[in-house]
Amino acid sequence: MSAHASAAHAPAARATTALSPALADLCAAEYPGLPAGYLNAATHALAPARTVTALRGALDSWAAGRPDTGGYEVAVADARAALARITGVPLSQVALAGTVAGGVGLIAAALPPGAEVVAYQEDFSSLVHPFAARTDLRLRLVPLQDLADAVRPGTALVAVSAAQSADGRVADLAAIRAAAAAHGARTLLDATQAIGWLPIDAGDYDYVVCHGYKWLVSPHGACFLTIRPGAESTLSPAFTGWYGADDPWASCYGPVAELAPGARRFDARPAYLAYVGAAASLSLIEEIGVPAIHAHDLALADRLRDGFTALGYDPVPGRSAIVAVPAVPQAVHQRLTEAGVAFSARAGNLRFAPHFYNTPADVDLALAAAG
Repeated sequence: MSAHASAAHAPAARATTALSPALADLCAAEYPGLPAGYLNAATHALAPARTVTALRGALDSWAAGRPDTGGYEVAVADARAALARITGVPLSQVALAGTVAGGVGLIAAALPPGAEVVAYQEDFSSLVHPFAARTDLRLRLVPLQDLADAVRPGTALVAVSAAQSADGRVADLAAIRAAAAAHGARTLLDATQAIGWLPIDAGDYDYVVCHGYKWLVSPHGACFLTIRPGAESTLSPAFTGWYGADDPWASCYGPVAELAPGARRFDARPAYLAYVGAAASLSLIEEIGVPAIHAHDLALADRLRDGFTALGYDPVPGRSAIVAVPAVPQAVHQRLTEAGVAFSARAGNLRFAPHFYNTPADVDLALAAAG
């Protein structure tokens, strides 16, 4: 069938949604008046109404000369606790990070000269470059499917994104963990394109870094780093400021006398407004539940893949909420844009990323425009 075959010839669609009516109503209330076609959570997800309300309240107080520092701190604590619950780790294992590259850089800086790091050769730059920038490390870059087999005696660290930004492929995480355990290597997971739709137990990895502005529907600047017990000893507090102290507000001047216990000693100073938004957004993720989001997002992603297959394309296979379609003519990009569909283009792929606020109508709009 040609790439421009009619969508009318598409096979029967798979299940359209996995949200219960109550959860669907909750999403509709949090995203009132959302126009159809926003399928771009892998670039930047959309803020729910509760998050917009929280941010507006914080901005209004600031503008009125009453910045609520105490309220900001509560939001930071609430966001940290929610991330811990979502990823299944104790609160003591969650640190605040400014960016993914910053969190990864903390880990890269602590490796001894000559340490071997194994990573996927086309992974997101924020995960790979901090290791490449240290020319005294041995960085081995391999195909994604070969990552587990590439871990060997002497490998210090294996690093990978849980789900790939460029094409949505989900790494064989169980095999990677097993290989790392067999050879005494530590594990680093970039879960920015996963946490929020893919169930992730952060306790299975030495380090997990996640920025919240994608699948956690949070503002830029709300970023987290989980550190498994025992792995704290591998990191240096040389990047720690007063916020990593056991009592930050009593440690603003001079050397920090006592660092916080656990992962909190590696906290980056939080961007307050980002965490005001994150606390609200993560409360919605918890209310809906990652298992329900996972089922819903995959159902919509399957509908997209089936539709593009029926149109004669060859989407990247796999069960992922990120749908990548290679070799799509530029004219199709233009038709999607004119139809109001929000998507992205990455590494030669047309990329869609439906999330819990999307419905089958969003998918059907994209398929109609593509056909």
